[in-house]
Amino acid sequence: MTTPTTLRAGDTYSALIPLSDYPATSGWVLKARFTPRATGTAIDITGTAEGADHRLTVAAATTANWPAGAYSAAQWVEKGAEIHTVATGQLTILPNLRTAPAGTDTRSPARQALDAAEAALVAYGAKAYLQQHAIGDRLHRFHTPGEFLAFVSKLRAQVRAEERAERVAQGLSPRNRLLVRFTGR
Repeated sequence: MTTPTTLRAGDTYSALIPLSDYPATSGWVLKARFTPRATGTAIDITGTAEGADHRLTVAAATTANWPAGAYSAAQWVEKGAEIHTVATGQLTILPNLRTAPAGTDTRSPARQALDAAEAALVAYGAKAYLQQHAIGDRLHRFHTPGEFLAFVSKLRAQVRAEERAERVAQGLSPRNRLLVRFTGR
């Protein structure tokens, strides 16, 4: 079982979670918490029983007020005084596009960081690594060109992974096939 990796503010959140070791029919209750990694208030969700499985549901009117950003996610089950963590992970709550003001940056944090790093390469060339780079709420400094280029490579890989995941979510091919030709030698 895993926690979601992205949620869109303003969309209904609903997840049916089977936990064979902790069935709802035996009195186990699933709970989830999304804790902002910066500042803000944690989001708590209590599941309901759906047969032996657990259902986490939050109405769109409630998620519309969730602040976009990075969160740590945890899910656990409770039965009386007994508590067991069943999943943890990282979550990004995406902005509510239906209510976002014009000019809202809807790029992922990795895309924003990559765009900033590539802009520094264009502006400063080989000395781009000497600049301080503010990415989100963090300030990055690099000591060598190699550190900076490794950071850019890591960002490119993250953005490619996001783009593949987005294509798959839309029902498209992920564009990461490797084509091979055998020559018969």
